[in-house]
Amino acid sequence: MKSIVLAGGCFWGVEAYFDQLKGVTETSVGYVDGNRKNPTYREVCDGTCTHAEACRVVYDENVLSLEGVLEHFFRIINPFSINRQGNDIGFQYRSGIYLDDMSEKDRVIAYMKSYFKGDYDDVQVIIRENKDYELAEENHQKYLKKNPFGYCHVNLGLAKKEERK
Repeated sequence: MKSIVLAGGCFWGVEAYFDQLKGVTETSVGYVDGNRKNPTYREVCDGTCTHAEACRVVYDENVLSLEGVLEHFFRIINPFSINRQGNDIGFQYRSGIYLDDMSEKDRVIAYMKSYFKGDYDDVQVIIRENKDYELAEENHQKYLKKNPFGYCHVNLGLAKKEERK
């Protein structure tokens, strides 16, 4: 199994989208790339902590490749926006790819250059090592399953039928 942490706006929708995909074995939501340990949702939202909301995706690369994960990620976010996805605006909504294995960075960059072609230099998605991912509070885990009418900036229908579990 491989894992990657993806920051793409509100973590509820990113998690719900990836949870439905074949090859994804586990997801969680949490905070990454911040200024201290054990942030709370309130501290992240009010700017006391500088973390991004993020989703950890564990996947079977025999079913879903790293490039497949990235293709899905770019399908559901606006990679050109800064600190914003949908109606969510703020530093905690910045977009990023946080790698558990930095040897995959060149692969990520090569995929992005191929995917975005001449627009690559305008992409606002950061690529960093995952040094500090921490789980969000339990009420945020699988939030949209618990609250099916909750807000979601991600169009969950963008996953094709054959890509879903």
